[in-house]
Amino acid sequence: MWRIFITACRTALFTLILTGVAYPLLVTGLAQVLFPGKAGGSLVQDERGQVVGSELIGQAFSRPGYFHPRPSAAGEKGYDATASGGSNYGPTSQKLRDRVISDLESLKKQNPQAAAPIPAELLTASASGLDPHLSLAGVQWQLPRVAAARQVAPERIDAVIHDYLQGRDLGFLGEPRVNVLLLNLALDRHFGRPH
Repeated sequence: MWRIFITACRTALFTLILTGVAYPLLVTGLAQVLFPGKAGGSLVQDERGQVVGSELIGQAFSRPGYFHPRPSAAGEKGYDATASGGSNYGPTSQKLRDRVISDLESLKKQNPQAAAPIPAELLTASASGLDPHLSLAGVQWQLPRVAAARQVAPERIDAVIHDYLQGRDLGFLGEPRVNVLLLNLALDRHFGRPH
């Protein structure tokens, strides 16, 4: 009986070391060597070299001279990377309906020159609450507000948008999209920070 117990303990310890220590260290080390930027969190720096975010995690922008991301249900105030997740409100939820109506009124007020209808992604949070991308329609809907706040011709900002438009993955997966953080940083580089 003791022999079987000792063999089982050795097997469990070996498996724990192999799968819980050796394998994660190997994979992490390979990732650091082969893909250092991605393994380090895809961090984004501003023109002064300061880290301002990650390409993979959405963050709030509320000033009129910046493109705003999707709403976030991650954490109490949204965009909390430690509390990634959706609200889990169903389509009949009164709380969801109230939030969407409030966001709809806010979007209309902030974007009086924007054409209707409002793209659905500007009213709905992603499953993670941290989606860093918007569709081209979601970005272009906000273009009149951003151009007016920056006092720059919409055509010039639209050219920057198209420079930052990412195509479908592998040419056929997903939809074309724009990373909001990268776009806003590009606008600051091209036109300066908005007042």
